[in-house]
Amino acid sequence: MKFETIIEPTDAFDHRESRDWVFVDCRFTIREPDRGEREYGKSHVAGAVYAHLDRDLSGPVITGATGRHPLPHPEALVSALGRLGIDGRTQVVAYDESTGAMAAARLWWLLKWAGHDAVAVLNGGLARWRSLGFPCASGAEHRPATVFDARFRPAMACDAARVLAAIADPAYMVLDSRAAERYQGLNETIDPVAGHIQGAFSAPYEENLRGDGLFKSRAELGSRFDSLAGARDASHTIFYCGSGVTAAHNVLSFAHAGRGIPLLYPGSWSEWITDPRRPIG
Repeated sequence: MKFETIIEPTDAFDHRESRDWVFVDCRFTIREPDRGEREYGKSHVAGAVYAHLDRDLSGPVITGATGRHPLPHPEALVSALGRLGIDGRTQVVAYDESTGAMAAARLWWLLKWAGHDAVAVLNGGLARWRSLGFPCASGAEHRPATVFDARFRPAMACDAARVLAAIADPAYMVLDSRAAERYQGLNETIDPVAGHIQGAFSAPYEENLRGDGLFKSRAELGSRFDSLAGARDASHTIFYCGSGVTAAHNVLSFAHAGRGIPLLYPGSWSEWITDPRRPIG
């Protein structure tokens, strides 16, 4: 049985010592890029390896041309996944400190993009794992390197030109995954320009979660995306955020609701604003 969207800690616990299961700690803090790795060294799911958002899960930033977290080059991603011990037989469990942290969803999306379906995000993250009394360890851990055989799915991502066309086409829905105040341009503390892509609608990723921080049920998520995207299928629904990371949480939740994997605009707002000709709302 493959886990392909979200996995409960109790299900993951049963396989924690399996050679074909890889747990990946993805903790990351934007304002302290090395904090997640330091915290990993102090305590993490026993047996987990660490993936750094900037080094492993993103490509180089080109000022004035890319967003803050551009996609890694395919060859670099394949190399990173091999170093983590992931190959075609591997069930990957990605996690953050909690479900509300987003780098785990980024790894989930990247693996899907690279053609690997057996990947799931740990519901509740490390916080819930600990609360259940499941084993943790300290220090860096490594798995034997392997060869990741990628089969990339380029159609999962769309560029700025496609988004520009989509906002003028009623058959498409473009959804902004950032907090509502950032969408409204009221509290922009990260990017140099406030606002949103003209024609996009607000869909904060936090609304995928219950009050206790766990994912809502499939039925609840289905109702949420029915109200946001209507009858549009995954191929006509585009998510973006500030830099293409938190939007993956919405993509994951959309898929978990059984609606397929929608499109992601990886460059997102931080790339969109590099060209003043692109319309802003």
